Amino acid sequence: MENISRKKFIASAALAAAGLPFGLSAMAKQPTSYPDNTSTNLPANEKIKVSIFSKHMHWLNYADMAALTAQLGFDGIDLTVRPDGHVLPERVADDLPKAVEAIEKAGLKVYTIVTNIKTANEKDTEPILKTASALGIKYYRTAWFNYDKALSVPMNIKAINKQLADLAKLNKKYGMHGGYQNHSGDLFGASQWDLWMSLEGLDPNYIGCQYDVRHATTEGADTWPVTLDLLKVYSKTINIKDFYWEKKGDKWQVKSVPLGEGMVDFKKYFSLLKQYHINSPMSLHCEYPLGGAEDGTRKLTISKEEFSAALKTDLTKLRGWLAEYDL
Repeated sequence: MENISRKKFIASAALAAAGLPFGLSAMAKQPTSYPDNTSTNLPANEKIKVSIFSKHMHWLNYADMAALTAQLGFDGIDLTVRPDGHVLPERVADDLPKAVEAIEKAGLKVYTIVTNIKTANEKDTEPILKTASALGIKYYRTAWFNYDKALSVPMNIKAINKQLADLAKLNKKYGMHGGYQNHSGDLFGASQWDLWMSLEGLDPNYIGCQYDVRHATTEGADTWPVTLDLLKVYSKTINIKDFYWEKKGDKWQVKSVPLGEGMVDFKKYFSLLKQYHINSPMSLHCEYPLGGAEDGTRKLTISKEEFSAALKTDLTKLRGWLAEYDL
């Protein structure tokens, strides 16, 4: 027992030197339930609203995009407000209201936007949040962060905690929530444990995660439920897509596929969403070959009908799962 206590003390001291919490004391500080009565909290009986990621519709203007999205049966559009997006950051005050007007005219809503926001003091950050908030938009996705290779992992987490804390303060000013997507690969947050640790002490009503079960599965096929449990209170928005591992030559690589054709355990995922009362706005991502739409092309190499049929198939599959789990 003495040896164990000594080792624990040494480990705790090392993390404390990096400004990080340790063990049960860190976990005790994490939120354990959903906060109530906040501007970014949805009613418990609210059903999940499904939007299409507007990256896939960069080939359409606002009105045509909204018309097609409504025709396909979506609830809204997850709008790109970033460089080369539907709305350019430098034109947000002029163009975001126009985009929202066209989308709402078609009977849809903009529940979420996708940005390139990294810090609170970037020149476009506050104009985007101010404009979006005034239009009734409550959720945005941040940019991804890279690890600073010159720093240790604990020091990276400490720095990003400060970065997210500054964003949370600004988000609170505008009644918005910023979600960091756990994207697989050599990015911060891919393992999700680092993202959870970077959110230490921060209000989940204003900063957190856009949980991506596909990328979580890529990084941990059997362990992603653990990280969803950790991040559930922070997951105010979610997205959905599918994939499997494919071997080409002597290398394994990710192959994106339509919903239900890959290895994501959607039955488990939706059962956990139900268990954790996660009814967050959801964005459908279609990253399989789709005439360039998967990469945000401005001109499709397939017909509009082929594109629409693919999205309709995914949405029908998704609606079936949501109905099955009463989400």
